[in-house]
Order: sequence, then structure tokens, then C-alpha cells
Amino acid sequence: MKDKGLRVLRLRVYQAIDPLTGFLVRRRVHPNAITILGFLTTVVAGFFYHLDHVRWAGLLVLLGGLMDIFDGRVARVSGLASKFGSFFDSTLDRISEIVVFLGLASLYNTHRSDPGDVAMVYVIMLAMGGSLMVSYTRARAEGLGFACSVGLMQRAERIVLLGLGSLVFGLAWDGLVLSLIIIVVAVLTNVTAIQRIVWVHRYGAGVPLEGASAWRGQPEEGKGGFEDGQT
Repeated sequence: MKDKGLRVLRLRVYQAIDPLTGFLVRRRVHPNAITILGFLTTVVAGFFYHLDHVRWAGLLVLLGGLMDIFDGRVARVSGLASKFGSFFDSTLDRISEIVVFLGLASLYNTHRSDPGDVAMVYVIMLAMGGSLMVSYTRARAEGLGFACSVGLMQRAERIVLLGLGSLVFGLAWDGLVLSLIIIVVAVLTNVTAIQRIVWVHRYGAGVPLEGASAWRGQPEEGKGGFEDGQT
């Protein structure tokens, strides 16, 4: 039901942005250029969090997310979609998320000894870790041949929740709303990562790896026990 709703919403967004997409394609704007612009926009958002300009940061987070939609759409419509483009986009997405969370940590990392601010720094670290794990579990599952997109707090939800919440509420009520939003992101990103682990276990348990040795305890020749990130 959720996936169907997201597909309908995505279709409506594409219909709304198609005129601008067509303009960018006609102007031969390369999707990687849009990716870089979106990345820089989100980096500036992280810096604005650092400066306590929360509403401006929220607006830039939303703009960066919008550009993330445009780069993929332009790539497909123009026929310039490539494996490198997908890799490049995903890599910059992860870096930009880290920068945003570092900006939020700086926002709460004041010289005061307020226990609430200190606790929020750790919550932000948890949210950052959860966000990266959501992306990693999907990428790792896709590397194994599974289209794993389940979960409550995917990238689109994180962008809308954090960006829109920051834009609308800023530091209202002494930052209470922003703190609650970060807590929700921290909890639900880690829940989403767990959901994906459970999903892959459901469909992947007992499925052998291609080229795996007959004896599962014996790594292939020339490979160590930590091959492919299995730490």
C-alpha cells in the first residue's frame, strides 16, 4: 500500500516538473551538473544549521532534495543515465547527509552545559548512523540481487521531515520541535535498517552466493574472511 502511494506521488511530482525537465534537457544540462549543484546546496544547508539559521537550512535541504529528483529525471529523459552517474549521485547523497547532521550537531554543541543539548548531539549521531545504514542495507541487498526498498524512513521521508520541519518551525519553543523531529529520524532510520535486515533474511536465508565454496567455512582462494564488507 505504501509503495503504491509513493509511486502515485512520484508520478505526480514528475508531471509537475516535466516542463522544467524538458527545458534542462533541451539546454543540454548534464545530470551530473545538477547532482553537484544539489550537493553544494545541501552542504550550505549544513553550514546554515551551524550558524543557527535553521529555517534557511530547512529550505536548502528541500531544494537539495528537489535537485536530487531532477538529476535522475533529466538523466533518464535525456538518455544520459549511466552506472557512474548513479554511483556518483548516491555517493554525494551520503556525504551531504553527513554534512547536514554535522551542522545539526554543531547547532546543539554550544558552550552551555545543558544536559539536553549534550544528549541531542548523541541523538544526532544515532540519526546519522541510522540514515547511512538505511542506504547501506539497500545498496548491499541490491548488490546481492534483491530490490530492497522497504522501511518507514527512506531518503525522501528524511528530507521532507527534516527540511519542512526546520523551515516551518525553526527554533520555535526553544528548539523543541526540531529536537523531536531529530529524535523521530534517529528512531525510524534505525528501525528501517532493521526492517531491511529482516526482509533480506526472509528472502535470502539459505540462498547460496554465486561461486561460493562448497564448504561455507572456507573462503575462496585469494580472498580473506572479510571479503565484500563482511566484518
